[in-house]
Amino acid sequence: MSVSETQRSAVRPARARQQSRPVYLPFDVPLVLVTILLLIFGLLILYSASTDYSIRVLAEDADYIFMNQLRSLVIALGVAGVMMFMDYHYWRRLVVPGILVILFALLAVLVFGDNRLGSTRTFFEGSYMPSEPAKIITILYLSVWLYSKRNYLGQVSFGLLPLAGIIGLISGFILLQPDLSAAATIVMLGGLLFFLAGGDLRQIALLLVVTVIVGWLVVQIHPTGSERFASYRDSIQDPTLASYHVQRSLSAFISGGFFGRGLGLGGAKYTGLPLPPTDSIFAVVAQETGLMGASFMILLYAVLVWRGLVIAFKAPDMLGSLIAGGLSLWLALEAFMNMAVMVNLLPFAGNALPFVSSGGSNLVVSMMAIGILMNVSRLSNKQPEEQKGSAQNATVGVRSRDGRGRVS
Repeated sequence: MSVSETQRSAVRPARARQQSRPVYLPFDVPLVLVTILLLIFGLLILYSASTDYSIRVLAEDADYIFMNQLRSLVIALGVAGVMMFMDYHYWRRLVVPGILVILFALLAVLVFGDNRLGSTRTFFEGSYMPSEPAKIITILYLSVWLYSKRNYLGQVSFGLLPLAGIIGLISGFILLQPDLSAAATIVMLGGLLFFLAGGDLRQIALLLVVTVIVGWLVVQIHPTGSERFASYRDSIQDPTLASYHVQRSLSAFISGGFFGRGLGLGGAKYTGLPLPPTDSIFAVVAQETGLMGASFMILLYAVLVWRGLVIAFKAPDMLGSLIAGGLSLWLALEAFMNMAVMVNLLPFAGNALPFVSSGGSNLVVSMMAIGILMNVSRLSNKQPEEQKGSAQNATVGVRSRDGRGRVS
């Protein structure tokens, strides 16, 4: 055998080994796949749920809501792409201007917003709702703030009191709209992030007690809250006394059975189910796809939250863990509250079903959250395991992007 043939025979196994190596993508593939499934499933359900509503309530073409959702999806995908490639550490510079813009928008909507169904929550004929981006900006701001104060969270003056002030200011503006569910979501997210950051358990218990007391007072004083809570209390004692909204929703669940009536064939959206494209869209899912379809949707959300928490666990530093954990729990909380209301497990709340309900603001911020999660995943995959451990435990670092004090 010649020298050249010997060299070629030695190269072939090396090339074969290179070709047989698995391909690793620089982001969390299950998270991407489950998001795509939710978006596709959501568009199908939304088209079915919105045609009659577009004609009868909005006096527009049958595909009016659906086309608006498609336009919002294009914007949302662009935002998610930008967030995926923007290092999440840059949020340390952006959260303060971001929270100021959100506070200004929440104040402006009270003065210049559109009044719809007794609430002032939107600009531009319902096309922009500041309370939706307020949720994600609050998560990012609190994550950065808790990360910077991580060594002082045990002190009430550095931990609990400033946190309560930040949450109280944001949720107070939202409560004035009024939007009880969004305000409650902000408060719960603040408590969850404080727990994830390693806050003192006694302070967390105190925060829970104060939150329950203040929440009860708000519900008693606020006419909308007191009405909803009274209706919910009566419905627990006697389901026939549930609100009309809940009764129509439960009727849709029962008529859907196990396999559903078929996509587009549900009748509840034509016969009085309130707000089928938004608040009540899970009832449409249950009637048209049955218990099987509703369970499949719940499974998709469970997988999404699982992957988000896995990303939080593998994050390069505590800031990434807080951001990923907060965003994952927020999406889970939004989905749970929307679905629980439809089966009378919670008092009525106006939370959107992420990736499914009609609403450009909610879709854009939900996809923004997915983009940030993928960015944390990308940076986790790029960083060696031994560096991840040292980055999470050290109080100072040699790399400026860790956000810690630098040493030579």
